[in-house]
Amino acid sequence: MSRTRARSRSAATPANRRPSVRLRLLACTVAAGTVCAGLAAVPASAAEAPPVVSRGVTIPEFYTPPAALPAENGALIRSEALPLGLNIPGLDGRPMPGTATRLMYRSTDSTGAPVAVTGAYIEPSAAWKGSGPRPLVALASGTMGQGDQCAPSFALQHPLTLNGDTVSVGYEALAVYRILATGAAVVVTDYVGLGATDRLHTYVNRLDQGHALLDAARAARSVPGASVTAASRTGLYGYSQGGGASAAAAELQPTYAPDVRLAGTYAGAPPADLTSVMKGIDGSALAGALAWSINGFAQADPDLRAVVEANIGAAGKAALADASTMCVGDALFGYGFTKSGTWTTSGRSIGEIIAAEPRARAALDRQRIGTLKPSGPVRVATGVHDDIVPHAQARQLAVDWCRKGGDVTYDAVLLPNLGDKILTNHLVPLLTDQGAAIGWLTDRLAGKPSTSTCWSMPVQP
Repeated sequence: MSRTRARSRSAATPANRRPSVRLRLLACTVAAGTVCAGLAAVPASAAEAPPVVSRGVTIPEFYTPPAALPAENGALIRSEALPLGLNIPGLDGRPMPGTATRLMYRSTDSTGAPVAVTGAYIEPSAAWKGSGPRPLVALASGTMGQGDQCAPSFALQHPLTLNGDTVSVGYEALAVYRILATGAAVVVTDYVGLGATDRLHTYVNRLDQGHALLDAARAARSVPGASVTAASRTGLYGYSQGGGASAAAAELQPTYAPDVRLAGTYAGAPPADLTSVMKGIDGSALAGALAWSINGFAQADPDLRAVVEANIGAAGKAALADASTMCVGDALFGYGFTKSGTWTTSGRSIGEIIAAEPRARAALDRQRIGTLKPSGPVRVATGVHDDIVPHAQARQLAVDWCRKGGDVTYDAVLLPNLGDKILTNHLVPLLTDQGAAIGWLTDRLAGKPSTSTCWSMPVQP
């Protein structure tokens, strides 16, 4: 069967470009509301399907999970050399900033089932000058999209993908390379279903993302040639979607991955309250991210799937299927400033529909970050004018953690309003705060104590 992706929302799908297994699953669960018994149960490798082609990009065979997975979370399934798209030869013959390895490892998804996750590990050329063995930073990427060609590990090899069908920019390379320059090793997760071709990416799913990030840290220890070990201090780093993933991982670490020696967590602009974040995204330049959320939760949560099936109209179903193969650039061009009411049968927004459905509200409440005390020191940063991942709910995460006795450093990024709903208020703090974030995390990796600022929260913006 063909696994080629649809090119655009407006083009008809020719007979020789049938939707992929992933899109057929989406059509079954969202459009028709039926159970496609057996389709999801057959692994791609078992079916010996042709290579996945997502918007004109052939996904390497490496990203197709095997039929059977290891028993332990964090176990390395396979690895191979990963050529970095941006590097230079060092004076000692080693590439700068380091040597990269593509990974596939086992994790556990939000339903408790085993799942294969891909990512990348980079062994730095720079020496670690802090105390103790070389530390590790597990980096959770900001929003990249839902198509497999958007995977962060793929972006490390291809910093710019631009072929007329898709636009993907590997913007997290800046943070990755700055961390490598400190002498810390970096492991990057692709999250559940982003890159790996067996399912949709479960965008902003708290458990999927937190598990995938912690298991990436575990998998890094088994990479051939890696200098990090179980004794290495580990830091978590993420902004936006990545900030939510690192925040969730900090909460989950004590029970899910106590073997990961967590020294500190940076959570920038974390989407901690998805009900609030939905309102921020709806009608914004990044409105396509709302489709990614719906797709992922419709796949993973029966309660939300039922609400979606009952309320999404024909135009919405087409948009959801189209968005499922998009990267951020595609979504900006294809669905920027779209109102979700145009996707529903009633004309009500997705947020209004969920607010009126107790099952759907409960499902989103289960995604709330801040209900558990985080492990170790955490740094929460948020732009005061961020209207995509709203500032108020990110600040509330810091408040919630402080109330639970967390060691919280809170930084409000003070910038002027740079334009409503056009991403600038969200993206500029990513860059202006990055140096401070990496500096703070490097201190934690070196064993330096942190100082909580919870006492100052009543006067912080």
